[in-house]
Amino acid sequence: MTSATKKHWAGPVLLILAAIFVVTPLGGLVFAQKTAGPSPVSASPKPSGPARVHPFEPSEELIYVAEFSRALLKKVDVADFRFTASREPLLQNISLRPSQDKSGAAYSLKLTGDVSSKGFFSKLFNLRFREQIESIVEPTSFTVKKTRKIDQQGKRARVSETTYDNGKVLWIEHDPNNPSDAGREVTATFVGQIQDILSAIYYLRTQPLEIGKTFEIAVSDSGRVYQVPVRVLEKRRMKTALGRVEAVRVDPEVFGPGRMIPSEGRFSIWFTSDNRRIPVSARIKNRIGTFDITLRKVLQNSTPRESLASN
Repeated sequence: MTSATKKHWAGPVLLILAAIFVVTPLGGLVFAQKTAGPSPVSASPKPSGPARVHPFEPSEELIYVAEFSRALLKKVDVADFRFTASREPLLQNISLRPSQDKSGAAYSLKLTGDVSSKGFFSKLFNLRFREQIESIVEPTSFTVKKTRKIDQQGKRARVSETTYDNGKVLWIEHDPNNPSDAGREVTATFVGQIQDILSAIYYLRTQPLEIGKTFEIAVSDSGRVYQVPVRVLEKRRMKTALGRVEAVRVDPEVFGPGRMIPSEGRFSIWFTSDNRRIPVSARIKNRIGTFDITLRKVLQNSTPRESLASN
C-alpha cells in the first residue's frame, strides 16, 4: 500500500476519534494547512439559563473497538478507542460564569480521547499509530477553551496545542523529537461557541436530537474553523453493549469539498435516545472501505486519567 493511500485511510478513522471520536484528520497529512485563518465563522448561540450537570458528569469512560470491512475482508479489528470525561479545577483564564460541583468548587470539564492501531491492521497496512487528545471545556456554555494533541505514526511524532480566547484560535504544533524544530503556527477567528473534534461529540450529547432536525456546529481542527452541518435522521432499536436500546442516527457532514475531509464519504453516529445520549456506534464509509466503531464498555464515575504530559 502506498504512503498516500495510508494517509487517506488513517485520516478519516482518526477523525472519528473523536473522534473523532476521532479521532481526527492527521494534521497536515490529509490536506495542506494554510498559514492564515478563514473569515470569521458564525457558531451556534450560547445557551442561556442555569448551569446543569451533563449526563457524563462527574466522570465517565467509554471503550470502543474499530473494525474494517472491504470486499471479502469482513470486520477485522483495527483499532481501540477510549474516551473519558471528568471534572478538574477551573482554569484561571476562563472568564465565563463557572460551573460548580456539590461542594461549591468551580470546575472545567476535561475530555480525553485515545486511539491506537492494533493487531491485523498494523500488519496489513504496515502502519502503527496512536493519537491522544485532551480538551478543556467550560461546562455552562459548553465551549472548548484548550486542546492538546499527541500524534504518533511509526517513528513520526507531533504535539500540538490550541487555545481559544476572545474569538481567536491559536494552533501551535512541533516535533518533540527534534529540538531544532521551530514548529508551525496557524490562527483563525470565530464567533460564539466553538468546539474541537472531541468536544463536538460531547456537545451533541447535550442536544435534543429530534428526528428531522438540522443544525450547525463550528469546529476547529489544526488551526482552521469549519462550519459542520449536522442532520438527525432516524430512530431505531439496536442491540448494543447496553442491551437493546432505542438509538438516534446523527450524520455530521465532515466529507466533501471545503469540509474537514475533502474526499467523498459518509459519517454516521448512533446515540441512545435517553437523556444519557451515549454514542453506541459509528460508521465511516469511503472509497477505502467501511469502518465500524462499536461500544464495548461504559464505566461511570471511574478514576479520571492524568493530563497529557508536557513536551
